[in-house]
Amino acid sequence: MAAQALSLLREVARLEAPLEELRALQSVVQAVPLSELREQAAELHLAPLFSLLNDNHREQTALCVSILERLLQAVEPVHVARNLRVDLQRGLTHPDDTVKILTLSQVGRIVENSDAVTEILNNAELLKQIVYCIGGENLSVAKAAIKSLSRISLTQAGLEALFESNLLDDLKNVMKTNDVVRYRVYELIIEISSVSPESLHYCTMSGLVTQLLRELTGEDVLVRATCIEMVTSLAYTPHGRQYLAQEGVIDQISNIIVGADSDPFFSFYLPGFVKFFGNLAVMDSPQQICERYPVFVEKVFEMTESQDPTMIGVAVDTIGILGSNVEGKQVLHKTGTRFEGLLMRIGHQAKNASTELKIRCLDAVSSLLYLPPEQQTDDLLRMTESWFSSLSRDPLELFRGISNQPFPELHCAALKVFTAIADQPWAQKLMFNSPGFVEYVMDRSVEHDKASKDAKYELVKALANSKTIAEIFGNPNYLRLRTYLSEGPYYVKPVATTAVEGAD
Repeated sequence: MAAQALSLLREVARLEAPLEELRALQSVVQAVPLSELREQAAELHLAPLFSLLNDNHREQTALCVSILERLLQAVEPVHVARNLRVDLQRGLTHPDDTVKILTLSQVGRIVENSDAVTEILNNAELLKQIVYCIGGENLSVAKAAIKSLSRISLTQAGLEALFESNLLDDLKNVMKTNDVVRYRVYELIIEISSVSPESLHYCTMSGLVTQLLRELTGEDVLVRATCIEMVTSLAYTPHGRQYLAQEGVIDQISNIIVGADSDPFFSFYLPGFVKFFGNLAVMDSPQQICERYPVFVEKVFEMTESQDPTMIGVAVDTIGILGSNVEGKQVLHKTGTRFEGLLMRIGHQAKNASTELKIRCLDAVSSLLYLPPEQQTDDLLRMTESWFSSLSRDPLELFRGISNQPFPELHCAALKVFTAIADQPWAQKLMFNSPGFVEYVMDRSVEHDKASKDAKYELVKALANSKTIAEIFGNPNYLRLRTYLSEGPYYVKPVATTAVEGAD
C-alpha cells in the first residue's frame, strides 16, 4: 500500500491539475500505517505537494494539507528542517490559515528535536516569519507561533536568537498591530520569563517586561485587568516573585487596591488584583503577605459583603486558596468573629446563590475545612469544628440538601465537603448521629453519573481509612464501608432472577 502511495505521489508531480489523483492519494495515505510510511520516508518527495499549495485553489489546497499532515509525520524533523526550509518559509506567509497551521505544526516538531532546532536558529528569515504569525487574525496560528518561540527560548542559543538580534525589533513591530497582538507578545514574554532567572534577565533587558508593568499600573482599567493575569503567572515562580518585589510592583498593586474605593471602575480590575495576592500568599507565606499587605485581607472580607456575584465569587475563591494550608487557616482564624460572619455568608450563598457560585462556595468550604491527618492537633480540630458550625444552623443537613439537588456538579461539590471532614472525629460523630446519614453514604442508587460515583467513592475511602471510624461508626458500619471500598466505585449489585419451569 505504501508503494501505491509513492506511485500516486509521483503521478501528482507530473500533472498540472491533479485533483483526481490528489483525492486518490489522500485515501491511500490515510489507510497506510505510519510504520510503513516511515520505511519509505527517503522516497517521499514532498516538494511537488508544497508547490501545489501556491495555486490558490481551495480544494487542491485542502487536499494537499491533509496529505502533507499525514506524510510529514513519517519524516524525521531534521530532514524537514534541512530539506523543506524554503517550503516552510512560504507556508508561513500563505494566505490560507490551514497551511500556516500545518507549517507551524512542523516547526513545533523541529523545535522539540535537539538536532533539528539548530536548523531553525540558523534561519533568520524563518524565525522572522514565525514572529509575524503572532500578529495574524487566526488565534490558532498565533498560539502555535507563541508555543514554538517559547520552546526555542529554552536554550541559550534560542534566547540569544530572540533577544540579541533583529528579531527583537520584529517582535516590537508586531506589537504595534493592535492591543490584542500586544497582549499576545506579553504572553510570550511572560512564558519565557517564567523558565529561569536567566530567561527573565533577557526579557527585562529587552524592555518588554518593564513596558508590561507600566501598563499594569497605568490608568486604563481594562488594560490593568488583562496585565494582572500575566503578572500573576510570573509570580508563580520564585525568581518572578523576587523580581516583582525588588521592582516595587507588589507594593504598587497594594496601593491600587487601597485607592480602589474612590475609583468608579474598580470592578474591572479589582478581582484580578485580589487573586494576585491570594496566589502570592499561598506561594510565599500567608502570614507574611497578610501582615505586610493588610489591605488585601480587608478587601477580601469587604467583597464577600458585595451585591455583585463576580466580587463575591472572587472573594470566596481567594478565601479558599488562602485557607488551603494550615498557616493560611491560622491567619483567617485570628480575625475571630469577623471570619465567623464571613463563613455564615458563604453558607448562605451556598444555599441561595446561582449554581456556579454555589459550587465555588462549596469548593472554598472544602479547602478551608480539610486537615491532613498529620496536622490534626486538638486546637486545629476545634477550629475546623467551630468553622463548620458557623456556616449554618445545621450545616450537615445544608450540604446534604445541596447534594440531593439534580445537578451532578453540585452533588459532587457537596460530597467533596463531606470528604474534606470525613477523617476528623468531630465530623464522624456528627455524621453518625445524623438520622439516615450513614445509609445515605452507603446508598449507591443516589449516584447516576461517573463523576458522582467517583466523588462518593472518595468519601467512602476517606471514612474507611480513618483510624477513628470503627470506634465512632461501630464495627458493622466500618465493615460495610470496607466492602464498598473493595467493590469499587462502579459496583452494581446483581439482581436475582428466578427460573420458571416450562419457560422458554
